[in-house]
Amino acid sequence: MIQKLEINGVHAVLTDDLKKYITKKIGKLDRYMPRHARESAHAEVFVKEIMIKKKKECICEVVLHLPGTNMMTKEATMNMFAAIDIVEAKLKNQLKKYKETHSSLRIHRRVLLRLRRSEA
Repeated sequence: MIQKLEINGVHAVLTDDLKKYITKKIGKLDRYMPRHARESAHAEVFVKEIMIKKKKECICEVVLHLPGTNMMTKEATMNMFAAIDIVEAKLKNQLKKYKETHSSLRIHRRVLLRLRRSEA
């Protein structure tokens, strides 16, 4: 679980069910992070509800602070829970790319390849 998770509601009522759902979905994204980033990961969740032409629109915005970068994802739908699901899927893809470039295993492979090339 992400240790520091801030949930803010702007023009929206944050119910206990919504807070639990956000904590469940966004909090478990640390599985997709490299181990060195898990301790310092920090997530901010902004939940907004606005009316556009008599239609309610729910906006979920997540800012994930990681070492070396900040990831931001935003989604607007008619249902808040659906917006949270879509944001979670987008962040999973971004975290997989982050992990590929920042994992220590990849760095070790590069170093070993350079050593082998210099010996030959």
